[in-house]
This record gives sequence, C-alpha cells and structure tokens, in this order.
Amino acid sequence: MRPGPLDRLRDRLDRAGARLTALGGWRRRGALVLAGAGATLALPPVGVWPALFPAFWVLLRVLDGADAHAGGGRRAAFGAGWWFAFGYFTVGWYWIANALLVFSDRLWWMVPFAAVGLPAAMAVYYGLAALGARTLAAGLPRALALAAAFAAADWLRGQLLTGFPWNVWGYAWAESAWLSQGAALVGVFGLGLLALVSAALAAAASYGGTARRALALLAAAALIPAAVAGYGAARLDGAPAMLEPADGPGLRVVQAGIPQREKWPRRYARRNFDRHLELSLVERPAWVETVIWPETAAAFFIEETAPARAAIAAVLPPDGLLLTGAPRRTADPPSLRNALVAIDPTGAVRATYDKHHLVPFGEYVPLKRFLPFQKVVEGATDYAPGPGPRTLTLDGLPPVSPLICYETIFPAGVVARDGPRPGWLLNLTNDAWYGRTAGPYQHLQHARLRAVEQGLPLVRAANTGISAAFDGWGREIARLPLGASGRFDMRLPPALAGPPPYARLGDAPFALLLAAVALAAGTAHRRCSKRDGMRPFVEGDS
Repeated sequence: MRPGPLDRLRDRLDRAGARLTALGGWRRRGALVLAGAGATLALPPVGVWPALFPAFWVLLRVLDGADAHAGGGRRAAFGAGWWFAFGYFTVGWYWIANALLVFSDRLWWMVPFAAVGLPAAMAVYYGLAALGARTLAAGLPRALALAAAFAAADWLRGQLLTGFPWNVWGYAWAESAWLSQGAALVGVFGLGLLALVSAALAAAASYGGTARRALALLAAAALIPAAVAGYGAARLDGAPAMLEPADGPGLRVVQAGIPQREKWPRRYARRNFDRHLELSLVERPAWVETVIWPETAAAFFIEETAPARAAIAAVLPPDGLLLTGAPRRTADPPSLRNALVAIDPTGAVRATYDKHHLVPFGEYVPLKRFLPFQKVVEGATDYAPGPGPRTLTLDGLPPVSPLICYETIFPAGVVARDGPRPGWLLNLTNDAWYGRTAGPYQHLQHARLRAVEQGLPLVRAANTGISAAFDGWGREIARLPLGASGRFDMRLPPALAGPPPYARLGDAPFALLLAAVALAAGTAHRRCSKRDGMRPFVEGDS
C-alpha cells in the first residue's frame, strides 16, 4: 500500500529524530541550546506560540539518546534539560545585562554573571526535570513526564530562593487574547503545563506506531489549545463592551520618559520633578481626580520635603490624589523602603505602601557580609522589605492592591489574603534599566496576566514605558509606547462581579492538572512496559 502524506512526514521525522538521538559532544549541546533559544519566539514581544512544538521535539529526541551517551545516561539526561533551558534563558533574559551596562563603568564586571551565570543556575531545575523524565519509556510516556516535570520546575523556580518566575512556560500563550484567558482558570503555571502537554503530544506523534495513533496524538495536541482558545473566546464574548463607565474614577497615568542615567543625579532632580508636574496638569480633563506617577518618580524623600508636596498639591484636582513611587525612610526600625506614597491636595501624606518582594542584588545584596559589592540600584544602603501585600483604602477610589515593579511577576503575592478584596491593581515600575529590549514587553505581559488571573483591572505606570491599563479580562484600555514621554487619561472599570477560579483557588487547579498528567505518563509507561517487555529504569542503568 502506497504511504500517505502523514506516513511520509513521520518517516522523515523518524530519520531526523534518529540523527538527533545519535548526536554527541558539542553538536548535541548546540542543538539543545538552539532549540531552547528557538522556544523564546513564543514569548513577548514575538509571541509565536507554535514555536514550542519543534523546540520540545528536539529536546525529547536528544533526551532519548542519553542512555547511549558516553559518561552515563543520568549525566546526559540532566545535560539535555540543562542545555535546553540554558539556551531558553540566555536568549529570553538577554536584557538583564542591559541593566548593568547602564552604569558600565561601575557594573561591567557583573555582566557575565547576569548573562550566563543566572541562566546556568536556573537551568538546574530543568536538568533535574529531564533526569526524572528519562526514567520513563521513550515516546508518549517520556514526553508527558517531561511536560509535567518542566511545569513542576517552573513552579519551584517561582518559590525557592525568593523565587524568579520570569518567563515561565505559561507566557508562551500570553500574547494570544483567547489563550491567555485560561489563566483565569488555572493561573500562569497551569497555562504553561497545558502548553507543554500540547507540545509533548505532538512530539510523541512522530514516534513509531500506527498512522491512526499518530493522528490521535496530533488531534489531542491541537485540541488543548483549541479548547483553551474556545473558552477564552466565549469568556471575552460574554464580557461587556469596552466602554469606559461614565461614573468610574478618573485617572491620569504619567510617563515622564527619563533615561536611567538621568534619574538620580542631583543636577537633574528639579527638571525631572517639574516634568512630572507638567505632565500631571497639561490638558487634564475635569473628570480626572487621581494622578499616578511611576516607581521612584519622586527620587527623593518626598514625605520629608514639604516644598515638593506643596508643589504637588498645587497641580492636583480639589478632591484628588497623587499616587507616586518614592523612597522613604522609617525610624523604627531604621530602614530604607521602596514605596508608594499617596498625597492629597493639602500636601498631606494619606497612605504609604512598602515594596515587600525586593530584587536580589538589585535592591539588596543577599549575604552582604560575605559579598564585596553593593546593590545595583542607586545608593549604598540596601532597601528593606515591607510587611507584605496590602489593600489600601483611599478616598474616591475602590480599594487598591499596589504592586511595585518586580512584584507583578508573582501570581500568589498579588492580593493580600486577609481583609477586603481590592477593586483594582496598581503597578508602579521603572523599566528604564532595560532600554529598548524585550524586557519591558515581557514585564508588561506578566502584569496583564495578573489582571486575568484576579479578574481585576490593572493600571501600570512605567518611567520610560510601557505604561498601560487593562480591564479584568486583560483587555487593553490605554497604552504609552516604550521610550515615550506623555500621559493618558482613563476611567477605571469595575472589577468582575465574582473572582475567577484562580483568584479563589490559587495553584490548586495547577496541582490537580500536574497530578493528572503525571498519572497519564505513568499509565502510558506501564502499558509500554507490558506491551514491549520493557522494564522501568532502575539505579545503575546507564
């Protein structure tokens, strides 16, 4: 019988897979690094989510060759996951080095640690994941196990050693309005697991077996994103039209566009402050009551500077507020905080919020007594963390949960567990460190997914961009582009009538999905063992 198109495609993939499986030395490592780098095409700002399919197929095929690799199967399996993740992180996080080059005369020596050291350290999670997946039979069992192990590695990376869940696999679907709605159900970690399982099923279809089995696996691989997209389309179709409510609080978001090198020097302090004042007042509609400035827009201790607060009071609406980022000092205990400060039209401070999830090495140096350098952010004194997530109640506004910069990347730390549910999220940030790179676009999508997960509108003020606002479905209301100086005015939309499942259940749905995929992998492995007389991997195999 003449082979059909699918048979011919599988035959070509089998031959290509066999060549990948047989690779050794630098060719093997190079293929893995290139595959990991290719997977970053799924991330913002490119957002081509099908890029996961060929990347995962390459990883799976190279992992299959671990047992025949010189030096032992365990070492080679760990290396497969490590080199793949190293390529993914090195390309996906290249912008971190830009933050150090802003002050290259002082921090140039840290560039290799940021550009290579951080990806190398984080890749360990995925090396261990591949090592675990290698214990299952090649094909569908190993593919599913690898997807589950990579998703578990994502979650652990977001929790351990203060956590760094930047570019976890769920952001591969973040650029799609429909696919990203799945975060309302299972959060970004669950979204990543679904994306990985889809890629795993497609990769498993290229292995031996009947054409019917291959078609079934491909259909299942396509069904997962189709089902999530269908849910997302229905969810958005049921959402109210994107019309600003006439009675919603009026907000102005200011983006001054100040280069990082000019943010802290005293010779620029008055100019920078005046620019924020001017953008707060120019052509402002009468319905705007609250003005929002970015993280450390007031690059001085504004609580201690009465003339500056008086100047702010002069440009505020009669019943309005300024919400600005600023450093602040506390006396008991003595400390420096990265804070949000609310100032009223009399110049009085109405409320403050202190950032609680600080950036290691950026805002403080871990184990400082043993390390001979200062933090990256301006100043010799480390910032101290605040007490944790808070909901602020301010006159004329719904209760708000503030998030300063880095805090938007942690799904579980967005809203305080005790107290009233906020009506919106406010993200103050300064992405000027990252220049015109992928970093600000990735950070923006992290913030947008927090709005989807919580069902709350999110307003984002960034020093050099990207400032934006989203409703509780993650739909964009307004935006200022990267590098621009300007402002936008908006009415704050209401929160969703009821919190989405993720906002109520947290990562519990992800844990259930993870257990289900792990169970499916184990079941497939037992069937393969029974059918082919295979035995599970045991200690001592190589």
